[in-house]
Amino acid sequence: MDLRIFTEPQQGATYDTLLTVAKATEDLGFDAFFRSDHYLSMGNVDGLPGPTDAWITLAGLARETKRIRLGTLMTAGTFRLPGVLAIQVAQVDQMSGGRVELGLGAGWFEEEHKAYGIPFPKEKFGRLEEQLAIVTGLWETKVGDTFDFHGTYYDLTDSPALPKPAQAKIPVLVGGHGATRTPKLAARFADEFNIPFASIHDSERQFGRVRAAADAIGRPADELTYSNALIVCVGRDDQEVARRAAAIGRDVDELKINGLAGSPAEVVDKIGKYAEIGSERIYLQILDLADLDHLELISSQVQSQLS
Repeated sequence: MDLRIFTEPQQGATYDTLLTVAKATEDLGFDAFFRSDHYLSMGNVDGLPGPTDAWITLAGLARETKRIRLGTLMTAGTFRLPGVLAIQVAQVDQMSGGRVELGLGAGWFEEEHKAYGIPFPKEKFGRLEEQLAIVTGLWETKVGDTFDFHGTYYDLTDSPALPKPAQAKIPVLVGGHGATRTPKLAARFADEFNIPFASIHDSERQFGRVRAAADAIGRPADELTYSNALIVCVGRDDQEVARRAAAIGRDVDELKINGLAGSPAEVVDKIGKYAEIGSERIYLQILDLADLDHLELISSQVQSQLS
């Protein structure tokens, strides 16, 4: 079971804060550092000092880390044209020496689009399908050849399809709870399917849908990695768990139901239940980015029992 650190910087974080967490992620032996792609805070927080851009952040981290994988859960398809995104991600992959992964989603948070003047189209899923086809198609085009795409939403003619990533293939993540279109999209384009903030039962059902969709197009279902994203709140005792839950404005009992919360032993046990239904990787949502002791505890007493 791979454990990855997943941050939500729109809730309030500077680049320096994210760099500190990314370096701790690397030093403590976690597999990867991922971040969300949002420009507006959510819930009862002010988001100060303001948002950071996902791919600018990852470009910086690409030069300041050495081992960990770097990526997004999920890049909003509404924020970037697919041709531009392909260039950005390929460049950051080069800057990292081939450590980048792209989670790409349709975009959903209408308020942030209004706040920053970003168009929020009604038909987002069809656009996402074309975006995935374009981004992966540009990367797969041989040097010297050109790439053309003529869709409903995007039109590319005689693209040189450059630059190329450092990796032969950048892993692409698709995720979500949709029962029909999402599994089909994952089966067609994804290297990894991620379901965010889902119960064991719902995760098992969704993984089954993705596997069935892969089988339907003749793709081995085991070619995909299956993963979860879950909030984490671990403490050495009940008091520490309660303190960490209070720091992020959550209730301990609710966290135990909907995430990974409690003692290291409790969290290891619950991760084991996710592993039993086919989850191979968990993105640990860390909301208190100042609490590096939390990362150290997870590394020493949770991750150590899973490796």
